[in-house]
Amino acid sequence: MSASLMHADYIRREFAAKTPADRKSALGQFMTPSSVSEFMAALFANKKFDQYRLLDAGAGVGSLSCAFADRCETNSLNIPLDQLEVVAYENDPLLIEHLRCNLSYYRQLRSHVHVSDFLAVTPEVKPQFTHAILNPPYNKMAAKSPERLLLNSIGIDVPNLYAAFVAVALRELVQGGQLVALIPRSFCNGVYYKAFRKIILQQSAIRHLHLFESRTSAFKADRVLQENMILVLEKGGEQKDVIVSSCKDATFSDLKQHTHAFNQIVFDADAESFIHIPTSNDECLIERSPQAIYSLDDLGIKVSTGPVVDFRATEYLRQMPVADCAPLLYPIHLHADKVTWPIENAKKCNAILKNALTEKSMYKNGFYCAVRRFSSKEERRRIIPTLINPSDFAQYDDLAFENHLNVFHAGKVGLPELVARGLVVYLSSSAMDQSFRRFNGHTQVNVTDLRNMRYPSLDILNELGQWSMQQDKFDQVAVDKKMESVL
Repeated sequence: MSASLMHADYIRREFAAKTPADRKSALGQFMTPSSVSEFMAALFANKKFDQYRLLDAGAGVGSLSCAFADRCETNSLNIPLDQLEVVAYENDPLLIEHLRCNLSYYRQLRSHVHVSDFLAVTPEVKPQFTHAILNPPYNKMAAKSPERLLLNSIGIDVPNLYAAFVAVALRELVQGGQLVALIPRSFCNGVYYKAFRKIILQQSAIRHLHLFESRTSAFKADRVLQENMILVLEKGGEQKDVIVSSCKDATFSDLKQHTHAFNQIVFDADAESFIHIPTSNDECLIERSPQAIYSLDDLGIKVSTGPVVDFRATEYLRQMPVADCAPLLYPIHLHADKVTWPIENAKKCNAILKNALTEKSMYKNGFYCAVRRFSSKEERRRIIPTLINPSDFAQYDDLAFENHLNVFHAGKVGLPELVARGLVVYLSSSAMDQSFRRFNGHTQVNVTDLRNMRYPSLDILNELGQWSMQQDKFDQVAVDKKMESVL
């Protein structure tokens, strides 16, 4: 490690220890450890250009630029240091002098430090860089924020600063230019990042995906709890196989690496363009199965988020059931093997009054498969399904589902019993958990995710449902064995 990178890492640790958490959060500022900087710099392919210009947007104290310059000094990239120009953007005045100092260690390097917001130059975007290395800020952008409106003016519609930095940096690369970015994994799925995924797939080729599997270990000095990854893109490149690597934390001590066909990363028929990250060469049972090929539309099944938003309906909520009410189900009522309702002295209400306004959000009593929208990171599976059995609510005609639940239904009426039971088995399987984790890196289970997954035929769901009724208890080993037999 060079003296400049060592100094940058020392300053990073000092800032991590002394900077208040609220300031880090306000800036979306989580600086890059030296080990990660070196790993990222090593991901650039050796390519020849007439001139070499590196973009470091959100440069912090310059760790990433220093790691790249170190690679040039050791001739690892075949870029003579006196032929490299670094353009760095940083808008935190507390870091600027450290950034300039660290870049000045390289006497042959030409560097330009802009004390400004990288996105402020967005209207002037033009291809001018051969390389880009980024650890951008993570903050969300309000729909009417100046940054969001500025981006919209050039056709970039993204919800978060990190996506904005990557999208703009990609536009600033020349054809064949390479981008390496350390970003949250959240863009891989969900409706909010669909436009961002389209930008990546239309303008570049994915060369490498690296996943930090631990939420808490990779950047513990800054208490970053998101699942992070490194994305490597080539502007205008031909899409080929993708290298996928993973490790637990920033030591890279357990690094694993495999190569996958692109159609294992982005499925051919996926209109949402979810990005899957398989962390081993083991094929996922669901993804290789010729049986799990149906969409929910194919099966005539719908899935919706529970329509009752409790803080908007407080006047109609009741702690315990009363006359003219319907059961109101929250996640606290649902367990893997049963529903517990009502719950006395619970923090959440158990019922909602029926009237002309609330009945519009109710479902007819019947068989449903309900899935919690949020799971804790300690839980064994991301998807936790529960069977809603009408016999548990025999005296009620209607049911109400709170907004933190997703519900599989048939147009606000229940599903056939065996289909509902079969869905619970299917969604409870280890194969489904493995498939889901390949594109979902957080604890939220969105309706879009559930709609985007593939399911077996109604005949197989019926078979799984029939099998579940014959089991004394819901055993994970038995579930997985049954899934292997039908898929």
